[in-house]
Amino acid sequence: MTTITTATRRVKTKRVPRSRRAVPPEGRAFEELRAKVARKRARIGVIGLGYVGLPLAVEFAKAGYRVTGIDTNGEKVARVNAGNSYVQDVPSAELKREVAAGRVSATTDFSVLNEIDCVSICVPTPLRKTRDPDVSSIVNAAVEIAKYLHPGQLVLLESTTYPGTTDELILPMLEETGLKVGRDFFLGFSPERVDPGNKKFMTSNIPKVVGGVTERCTQVAAEVYRATLSSVVPVSSTRVAEMVKLLENTFRSVNIGLVNEMALMCDRMKIDVWEVIEAASSKPFGFMPFYPGPGLGGHCIPIDPFYLSWKAKLSGFEARFIELAGQVNSSMPYHVVTKVSEALNSVKKSVNGSKILLLGVAYKADVNDSRESPALDIYQMLTDLGAEVWYSDPHIPELKTERFRATSKPLTPRLLEQVDCVVITTAHSAFDYGLITEKAKLIFDSRNALNGKKSGKIWRL
Repeated sequence: MTTITTATRRVKTKRVPRSRRAVPPEGRAFEELRAKVARKRARIGVIGLGYVGLPLAVEFAKAGYRVTGIDTNGEKVARVNAGNSYVQDVPSAELKREVAAGRVSATTDFSVLNEIDCVSICVPTPLRKTRDPDVSSIVNAAVEIAKYLHPGQLVLLESTTYPGTTDELILPMLEETGLKVGRDFFLGFSPERVDPGNKKFMTSNIPKVVGGVTERCTQVAAEVYRATLSSVVPVSSTRVAEMVKLLENTFRSVNIGLVNEMALMCDRMKIDVWEVIEAASSKPFGFMPFYPGPGLGGHCIPIDPFYLSWKAKLSGFEARFIELAGQVNSSMPYHVVTKVSEALNSVKKSVNGSKILLLGVAYKADVNDSRESPALDIYQMLTDLGAEVWYSDPHIPELKTERFRATSKPLTPRLLEQVDCVVITTAHSAFDYGLITEKAKLIFDSRNALNGKKSGKIWRL
């Protein structure tokens, strides 16, 4: 029995029998896999068909590879096989074309890995309530891969995780089969860089960082991605590749935390933080504008820095900037609720009993993803204070959380006139801001969506 230590628990996996397939001589598996990749004869597998996995699968298919997606969610599998996309960045027409051509299929059966040459792991890596990493989905995927690992197979982890996961967690599980990394099979890490809703930078043209356990692992992984994507950036190790992703998102988290603190400071000092940022942006060097908001959302930026700080603590290092930025950013929904309360008080109303409309519950503009959205916290806090809270979001018709369920309301003049306060929590381009400004009695704009408009009824972060 193999025991793998994760953040707060020990995950036991069944011992995997030594591969019955003949182990090829040194170098043969490497050259055979490279040849398959070059001729587009390599079979590609993608474990996890979410916001990362499905776009990646489609890009491999568009490059001419035959791709099999694997997911434990039978509904997702059925929709993929029907060519019906549930991921905003993958048009259904595009998916349907690749399915009809026989280049994309999906299954819940992991035994298909027996015929797969290159498999990418794209599973979620959330935080537990104790703010430490939950890598159980990675472990589960690795267990399944180990059952069907064979000579000449490439395994790539794309899920965001802490430095050392590939070498310390996945590698021992795969080598327990008796196959040797760099000789019989190949293992690497390539961080996902998906930005949902971004029309300029998508899976196909975002540079792909990749680091392997060995030099051969890096080389063959880079060749797979070069055959599919526009740019590949090889690095010296899996740990470097893992750290790259965490640096990218920690950079954003810390800078957003800084500007959020500036917003809190400017509020106390009666200074317009948006005007400050606009003026500072005129400097042609040494400054990059970041903007305050109601808090961080999405799967990456609110979570990834805590993966890094958790790993740093295991090394005896305290990541003070990261922890402080997390504290500031997580406090922003409370600040928004406080300011909404002040705005209502200015017109002699209390939060208790008021009708409040949140505009946008997605974590960012023009996407249909509400994961970790600060709007959810704001919704719950206002409800707890006695407000009757509604929301309108053209991208998210229904909300189902552990705390509440709600349905989006159409944004009409009557609705705007009916509520006591409108809170702009997500600046969707579909919103008619002229109508909102005209019809709403009171507005709290947490995103500067009204572009600095000022009046007695408009409050800003």
